[in-house]
Amino acid sequence: MPILLTGAAGFIGFHAANALLDRGECVVGLDNMNAYYDPALKQARLARLLARPGFTFRRLDLADRAAMEGLRAETGDIDRIVHLGAQAGVRYSLKAPHDYLAANLAGHLNILELARHTVGLKHLVYASSSSVYGANTKLPFAVGDETDRPLSLYGATKKADELMTYAYSHLYRIRATGLRFFTVYGPWGRPDMSPYIFTRKILGGEPIPVFNHGDMRRDFTYVDDAVAGILSSLDRPPTDDGREPPHRLYNIGNSRSEALLDFIAATERAAGRKAIIDLQPMQPGDVKETYADIAAARRDLGFEPRTPINQGMAQFVTWYRGYHKV
Repeated sequence: MPILLTGAAGFIGFHAANALLDRGECVVGLDNMNAYYDPALKQARLARLLARPGFTFRRLDLADRAAMEGLRAETGDIDRIVHLGAQAGVRYSLKAPHDYLAANLAGHLNILELARHTVGLKHLVYASSSSVYGANTKLPFAVGDETDRPLSLYGATKKADELMTYAYSHLYRIRATGLRFFTVYGPWGRPDMSPYIFTRKILGGEPIPVFNHGDMRRDFTYVDDAVAGILSSLDRPPTDDGREPPHRLYNIGNSRSEALLDFIAATERAAGRKAIIDLQPMQPGDVKETYADIAAARRDLGFEPRTPINQGMAQFVTWYRGYHKV
């Protein structure tokens, strides 16, 4: 039966769709193709998916209740949902908070309603974020750690998604898994994220803004590893013992906290050029360090990230040069 995949023209969604198609699944992709970043990149991803057998696409805004209810009437044969569509970006949530209310709260609720009314649904897998850990200072971040002190509206909406899904799982016994992604990067990545920005500026000879004067660390996760986590979780829905809601959360990260300056050095090596560093103060909503404890994902999903930053950035820069012809 087909899998419904939201955010299909997005970065992670594009790679997840390809991986599902590679293993013979049929995928119904949804995306609103918004202009948060250059829609041409989304169109290029989508064109590749549309050329593949087994993929169909519907342009649809997840926050449009009427459209989603119409979709519900048309997709009775789906048996799994991979919900990756959202308004992403910590800093953008300071500029356009209502976009997050619509996409991440109303849109997520509409997906939960779709799951509730889909007879025979086997599993809902949805994207959460490491941003839910907010002001938590315990490292590495484990799924049982405190997540009630968000430092950005984006993180708050992702935490709300987890809580809403827990409630729906309790009420309607929806088997659901939330994946807290840690700084996913790789080919076809998002232009608003640091790997893309660093590469563009290094190749263009422009200064790189480095926040908190370089004293930051991130758990950079290569997209192929993140997608392996998505597929592994999709194939392992939580069991329903009739007591606790069949809802699980996992960290999907590389389980290595890389110094930001080391990541820039990896980008320099891949690009064959030196960066011009522009040290700046910490930005509102940012956290100093992220670091994923993936013990639960290893145990339950067999999740094992395999791509170090040198290898991952070499592949990203190769893609970037080809896509942008530089």
